[in-house]
Amino acid sequence: MKLIIISGRSGSGKSTAIHVLEDLGFNCIDNLPVGLLPELVDSVRNESGGDAQQIAVGIDARNVRKDLERFPSILESLDRQALEREILFLNASNDVLVKRFSETRRKHPLTDSSTGLGEALNRETRVLAPIADLADLTIDTSHSTPQELRDLVKHRVVGRTASGLSLLFRSFAFKHGVPVDADFVFDMRCLPNPYWVVNLRALTGQDPEVVTYLEGQDDVQQLCADILRFLESWLPRFEASNRSYMTVALGCTGGQHRSVYVADRLGVHFSAQMQNVLVRHREIGTEP
Repeated sequence: MKLIIISGRSGSGKSTAIHVLEDLGFNCIDNLPVGLLPELVDSVRNESGGDAQQIAVGIDARNVRKDLERFPSILESLDRQALEREILFLNASNDVLVKRFSETRRKHPLTDSSTGLGEALNRETRVLAPIADLADLTIDTSHSTPQELRDLVKHRVVGRTASGLSLLFRSFAFKHGVPVDADFVFDMRCLPNPYWVVNLRALTGQDPEVVTYLEGQDDVQQLCADILRFLESWLPRFEASNRSYMTVALGCTGGQHRSVYVADRLGVHFSAQMQNVLVRHREIGTEP
C-alpha cells in the first residue's frame, strides 16, 4: 500500500497536486483530520488487502491544532506498519501567496474579522511546521505555473522508481531569489559571463554557441569538476540514509547562460549513473 500525504500553505498548489494524483489512479481525500490517518490506513487494508492500493491525503491548517502537533507521533504509528509512504509539502513566498489570494479573491482559511492575510500566512506556517519538518520533498511553487507543478508531481513523485534517490538539478537567477526547496546551492556568478559577449547575449546555456564558449573557459571546467566530485562523494551517503529526494540549485545572475549550462552538464553526467534524474531551468521557461 502506498500513501502520499500532501500538505502546504494555502495557495501553494495543494489542490493541483491532489488532482494530478487523482488523475493517475490514486484514491484522494482532501482535508482529512490528522487523527483519522491510522483508521484510514487500517480501513483500506482490511477492505482490499491494501497491497495494491494508492492513497493520497490532503492535510492543511484547517485541522485542529493539537492534532497537527501530534503529527510526528501519528506518523510513527503508521511507519510501524507495512506501508510505503511519502510526505509532499508545497510552499511559496509570502509575496507570491498574497498576490495569488488577491488575484483569485479567495479567502484564506485562517483569516477572520480580527486576523488579516499576512498574520494568517504566518500562523499557518507555525501550525504546519510539524508536517513541514518531516517532509520527504518540499516544492517551492513561487515561480511555477499550475502546469509546471503538475509536470513536477507527475515526473518526480509518481514517476520516480521505487528505489533510488530522485535528483533534480535546477538553474535559477539570484536576482529572482534562491529556490527555498534547494538542498545544495552552487553559485556560478564567478564564471565568465556570456551575457557580455554581444552575439551570445540573447541565447541561453542550451544553445551550441554558448556551450562552445563556456566549454572553452578553464574556470568553468574546474568548477564543474569540483561540483561533480562533491556530489559523487556525498550523494551515495544521503541515499544510504534513505533520503528519497535531493534538489541541487545552480544560480547565476540572470539564470540564462552559466547556470543553465552547468545544470544540463550535471544532469547528463548523473543520468548515466542514476534512474531518477531531472533537469529544469526556472528562468527560461522549462521549470517543471
